Amino acid sequence: MSTDLPPNRSREWFDTPELYGWLRRAAFKAEGFSESSYEGKPIIGICNTWSELTHCNSHLRDLAQSVKIGVWQAGGFPMEFPVMSLGEYNMKPTTMLYRNLLSMDVEESITANPLDGVVLLGGCDKTTPALLMGAASADIPAILVTGGPQLKGNWKGEELGSCTDCRRYEVELRAGTIDEDDWAELQSCIVRSNGHCMTMGTASTMGTMGEALGMSLPGNAAIPAVDSRRKQHAEEAGRQIVKNVSSDLTPSRIMDEKAFDNAIKCLHAIGGSTNAIVHLTAIAGRVGIDLSLERFDELS
Repeated sequence: MSTDLPPNRSREWFDTPELYGWLRRAAFKAEGFSESSYEGKPIIGICNTWSELTHCNSHLRDLAQSVKIGVWQAGGFPMEFPVMSLGEYNMKPTTMLYRNLLSMDVEESITANPLDGVVLLGGCDKTTPALLMGAASADIPAILVTGGPQLKGNWKGEELGSCTDCRRYEVELRAGTIDEDDWAELQSCIVRSNGHCMTMGTASTMGTMGEALGMSLPGNAAIPAVDSRRKQHAEEAGRQIVKNVSSDLTPSRIMDEKAFDNAIKCLHAIGGSTNAIVHLTAIAGRVGIDLSLERFDELS
């Protein structure tokens, strides 16, 4: 029996003898892409939740360039595209309303376009589970790269965590323990860089869950957003996704029951956000796994 994999999925868009294949090639030429740029190569989507509306994701455009370098090095052809971006600080009344909408955006953007694999760029709380949900439903090879945690805060010799300490000091302000000048000074010290919260809240937890599920390369969750190793990691992910396409390593092959058991054990070990429970069950549902609350208890 032959073990040869089928041709890249993207060929369906360009190898058709009808008018549409011709038009698609013409449209690529309009962007400056000659046929030799993508002919015979896997087309790798870079699904980018970049936005200036959330500092958690505002550096992802630069990170996408590192992914592209890796894709090119491995013989692929990268194409970046935007999807909805969810940010905890500015979105009202809550980003949870939009998690499933983003997952639909991700799924449909992948399935509707000539992509053979995809690198998912996210960061803020609901962004990461939504990316994994959408990629799981699309089920083409995918790798998650998060933006990384921001620098820790510092104020009067104390290390601060967002937003644990902002809430704590709001109580101190109301109690009269600190004054308005302290509060104003604290505002400039609590969020020191791009990247998601550096405490073990939802963003850090879900970045860790992506790694525990096998959807990220080792070390992804821990590298700070402003650390040069973050770009190196993104570049490596670009190289790896091309390999994953060649072996047809899809989310459904990675995220099996053992992977979710591993994620649950990891969640307990790190004392992660309780929000991970609703996100893990949703991701599991996209690959046909009924992840019960009892399973979380069994593995605790």
